[in-house]
Amino acid sequence: MFSFLPAIIVFPIHLILQILNLGLWALLIIVLGLIKFLLPLKLVASLLNPIMHQMMFCFGVISVWLIKLTNRVEWDYNIKGELSKKNWYLMMPNHLSWLDIILLIDFSAGKIPAPKFFLKKELIWLPFVGLGAWALDMPFMQRFSREFVEKNPHLKGKDIETTRKSCEKFKHCPTTVINFVEGSRFTDEKHQMRKSTFQHLLPPKAGGIAFTLAAMGELFTNILDVTILYPENADSPMMDMLSGKLNRVVVQVDVLPVSEQNIGDYFNDEQFKTRFQTWLNAVWENKDRLIGRLIGSK
Repeated sequence: MFSFLPAIIVFPIHLILQILNLGLWALLIIVLGLIKFLLPLKLVASLLNPIMHQMMFCFGVISVWLIKLTNRVEWDYNIKGELSKKNWYLMMPNHLSWLDIILLIDFSAGKIPAPKFFLKKELIWLPFVGLGAWALDMPFMQRFSREFVEKNPHLKGKDIETTRKSCEKFKHCPTTVINFVEGSRFTDEKHQMRKSTFQHLLPPKAGGIAFTLAAMGELFTNILDVTILYPENADSPMMDMLSGKLNRVVVQVDVLPVSEQNIGDYFNDEQFKTRFQTWLNAVWENKDRLIGRLIGSK
């Protein structure tokens, strides 16, 4: 509706509206989260969690509505398989932008259970987002370099312990566990630094997702292989979106089965570790080819 306006006008208006939307729902979620914290009873959590999840969905849906209001976007959504709000899912998306998170929340609304993101520990300090994610029981992961762990061996396995504790909470009601297995947003610099063998993706990190499958494999109904792409706004999708310049959004979801071969002891069974890495790399190779085809057809 307002996409005809110049970016210098659209940007501040859209940014303010997005901040207000985020702030409103985050504050409400944080208040309920504090009540859960002060009254650590299962009954309180069971009553408040569905309300908080609906608030998160409201944030995502309204945020995408604002995007549609200020951008002439072509939405290309494709789901291969059946989805249900009564199932448990492990979602593996590629990661390009902060915009990915908004789109995944909006996509989940009305289709699958509330998403739980694995977030970097530093994000706890991000206004609204950090405490809101904490209130929603999302796990915060602290990444350590291999060199740092070698110098501080007591930190080995900390991420896995965080994953284990989070998975315990997710067992009580249908949940969508989202793991950005690349570990970071894609940039050309990171692509070169990690010497990625993939053309459009960073190498996947297998440990966290393997442990999640080991901890909850019997609950997960399916794995959701999600491919996100902004074919005409690859360099700065978030800024382009706020400026009214976002042209096309592609979200493709492949509903994959959970195989018993993908569940095992990743850290102590070398054969399983090799097999799991081979499987995950194959998924990533298919995703890389898909992105190449989508970019070629833009």
